[in-house]
Amino acid sequence: MQSDLFVIGDLSLLMGKEEEWCVSIYMPTHRVTPRVQENQIRFKNLLKKAEEKLAGVGAKDRDLLMEPARRLSEDRPFWHHQSDGLALFLSRDLARPYRLPIKFEELVVVTDRFHTKPILPLLTGDGRFYVLALSQNDVRLLLCTKYHFSEVELPGVPRSLEEALRYDENEKPLQLHAHTSSGGGRQSATFHGHGVGIDDAKDRIRRFFQEVDRGLQKILREERAPLVIASVDYLVPIFKQATAYPRVLDQPVSGNPEEVAVDALHKKAVDIVVPYFESDLRKNKARFRELANTGKTASRLEEVVRAAYHGRVDVLFVPIGVHLWGEFDSSTEEVTKLQPGAPGAGDLLDYAAAQTLLNGGTVYAVEMENMPDRAEVAAILRY
Repeated sequence: MQSDLFVIGDLSLLMGKEEEWCVSIYMPTHRVTPRVQENQIRFKNLLKKAEEKLAGVGAKDRDLLMEPARRLSEDRPFWHHQSDGLALFLSRDLARPYRLPIKFEELVVVTDRFHTKPILPLLTGDGRFYVLALSQNDVRLLLCTKYHFSEVELPGVPRSLEEALRYDENEKPLQLHAHTSSGGGRQSATFHGHGVGIDDAKDRIRRFFQEVDRGLQKILREERAPLVIASVDYLVPIFKQATAYPRVLDQPVSGNPEEVAVDALHKKAVDIVVPYFESDLRKNKARFRELANTGKTASRLEEVVRAAYHGRVDVLFVPIGVHLWGEFDSSTEEVTKLQPGAPGAGDLLDYAAAQTLLNGGTVYAVEMENMPDRAEVAAILRY
């Protein structure tokens, strides 16, 4: 019952659930071991709130619904490995926790659908990215936002060249050392092994990276987030040739990642991705302006919600901290604005964002002053 990633497939699964009781729990968590008990106490308190909200449910059904969460509350190994936030979703046949690099506010929601709004920023156009720390002796994958990071488990991914190629015990592992030439000060590579040449050494590394990529593709198969490589310079082009992941950024974090603390790797990667995100946002805002009055844009809430439902939204801009409450009836495609807290009221901006993401679009959550035409919502349409 443990998970570290949240991808489009998870959003699709959660949004597809519509049952009498769906429990969504969010809480901030501490990474450091001495505060593990504090995480567990906070979690148990939130479980009590969830049970209070389920007061009208029969005791047997309530126990069946909450039992996976109660077991999780006592799972000490789980609580010793936390990120910045925990999200838990419970229904009759589903129990999904996610340890994620985002500080959630404490929240318990019990309704007929899962509440996914706090997670949506992780899936927006500038919400998250990955860092692949890559050397011949170690492979690590970090899931990052601009402010937080967590390490992703890598089942099925070889963690070293030796492991990937299954060296014979008596065979000396291949080593590659960089040294500075006496000329221009540039580094060159010297390979050491049992009679292998440079081409053989590169081929071994390439095969290692192909095995790494094979495992990564299973983990990132539904991802659209950019990937930053952290590695010594001579390994970067070899990995780029080996990988099938389409969003590897050109600029790496240069240097041996084994010699750099994880938080320092994250900071260096942020310096690379922020200009990338900002450039992408500027391009799409320019597209919105260019396509104005062509029928390829929309800025009326009702039109955007309907277009998102039909998969017509390619790029969506929503303002941070703004909620537009209402209800969308998919059978009639009627959009009704409602007061906060009214029966059936949901955030229509969140609905449009989730539908856009599920249909392969891009979402940007920006400050109101950065919204195209300062509209309450704005979309670039596919057709």
